[in-house]
Amino acid sequence: MSAFSDALAVTSSGLKAQATRLRLVSENIANVDTPGYRRKLAAFELTGDADTVRHVETGRIRLDQSERQVIHDPAHPLAGDDGTYVGSNVDLILEIADAREAQRSYEANLKMFEQTRQMSGALLDLLRR
Repeated sequence: MSAFSDALAVTSSGLKAQATRLRLVSENIANVDTPGYRRKLAAFELTGDADTVRHVETGRIRLDQSERQVIHDPAHPLAGDDGTYVGSNVDLILEIADAREAQRSYEANLKMFEQTRQMSGALLDLLRR
């Protein structure tokens, strides 16, 4: 049964990592029009060594250092003397693509989790006979 519990642990770590990624993408989308906002990114890291079962975790959440948009709107309360202010560096198309990728990865992990659970249940049924 150790292989089943290891498989469940690995898939659940993948579910947690993708859920974190989806949360960050939703925060980025919510702040697409927030002046000065920097896009949040999470890197995935493998924990454990080569001899043990490795799990996926999200590393430090970092801010995207790419250039932020300079917006010309003299009526905006944050606009300077030249009528511009610094917007966010969130690209909505990129965020939607990231959300779709994270959702599909989450669904794949969930399917693997369910498959492992069914296999362990079938093994227990065979052992009861």
